[in-house]
Amino acid sequence: MTDTVLKFATTMSLTRIKPGQNPRRYFDQGKHDELVAGLRARGMLQPILLRPDSAGDAYLIVAGGRRYKAALEVFGVDGEVPVVIRAMSDQEALEAAIDENDNREDASETEQADAAVRVLAACQGDRAEAARRLAWSPSKLDRRLALANLADRVKAALDERMIKVGHAELLAAVPTDKQEKALDTILINNLSVAKTRELLMRVTQSLAGAQFDKGECTTCPFNSATQRALFATHVDDGYCTNPGCFQLKTEAEAAAVAKAEGKPEKIAKGAVVPAAEEVVTPAAVPPAAPAATVTKPAKVAPPAKPAPKVAVTADKIIGLATVQRHNAWRAALEQMAEGDPEVAAAFEAHLRDVWQVDKAFLSRFGKDELKFVAQECGLVDHMGAKAFAKLLDAPLNKIIDGMLNATGFSWAGRLPSAITLDGKYSPPPAAPAFSEKD
Repeated sequence: MTDTVLKFATTMSLTRIKPGQNPRRYFDQGKHDELVAGLRARGMLQPILLRPDSAGDAYLIVAGGRRYKAALEVFGVDGEVPVVIRAMSDQEALEAAIDENDNREDASETEQADAAVRVLAACQGDRAEAARRLAWSPSKLDRRLALANLADRVKAALDERMIKVGHAELLAAVPTDKQEKALDTILINNLSVAKTRELLMRVTQSLAGAQFDKGECTTCPFNSATQRALFATHVDDGYCTNPGCFQLKTEAEAAAVAKAEGKPEKIAKGAVVPAAEEVVTPAAVPPAAPAATVTKPAKVAPPAKPAPKVAVTADKIIGLATVQRHNAWRAALEQMAEGDPEVAAAFEAHLRDVWQVDKAFLSRFGKDELKFVAQECGLVDHMGAKAFAKLLDAPLNKIIDGMLNATGFSWAGRLPSAITLDGKYSPPPAAPAFSEKD
């Protein structure tokens, strides 16, 4: 931090003071009440650290946010409090606020984590420089940055001391979209850190038995070895805590092996991975035996009234026979193609011109079918198994949008096996090669 000249002001009206970017999110009500009582009895003994607000004649709080809130309650908006004013940049103010919070009790690890992300960004990703500015050890910086990926509700639960740091460290090893359900399980069942760890172990996959290339796993945040290096609380070493990614990689490897062996190109199922919801559902915890109850006889619903008859039309018949109709057309076209290969080639070429994978097509499928289409059409290889597994955890409409708008990927000319005559995936035609004469 650069040397600056301090300018003292005996007191300043609270109307000229504005909250700054304090990393603290949670303020304990009991501590606040004690501070209010102290101000009423003795006044404010320690001044608030301020810096000028470039937007006007007000001043921003650098350190002393709790004192400011208590002073408003005790003295009102027109009250005056002792202050110290220092010229600071945004970055200097952030680092000073973090240092102030570090030296006070009840500082939240997740508040430090979010602040550390901002400092690291200001240092252009230089972790050594960020640790120096924060006056932290490199290992403390790594631990806080790992906690920055916690879901907002998990962060709030730790801020409010609803869970322990050990709970948060374990949840940091779970994909973000599963953390809130896991948090609900912890809170509903009042699980200890040890019990939470036990439940997480049920959905991990042993990397020792993985059939795919584990090169990416060495630096993956969902590799338990990474967690072990960061936290005292972690699952056993050598396990994957992201079942979705593990399953996707297993199936991709099985499909590649099947193709190499000349077997039909279909997505072979790999090891069965327990659903991630197994750990995040309260049902995962054995419930207490229910008290004896008297079962009342179920009410019998009155018979439903018959639906009104709908007039029969040609369109209705076509709608009911759509599958059979299309199958008949396809069979006839296949017979024509067997006698004349040019027919099949012409059909496929025309199909590429008039049809493309779109929202209407993908909306007919569930997550498993969408994953199949993405794998056979090359989208999974393009995005990477880990990125696609993350996409697959989103709602269906978000998955479809993500598939159709994947950066750098074009669906043009790609015919899924469900569309082609022979039931095999047909890639887009290769670009014509040009000679030097061209």
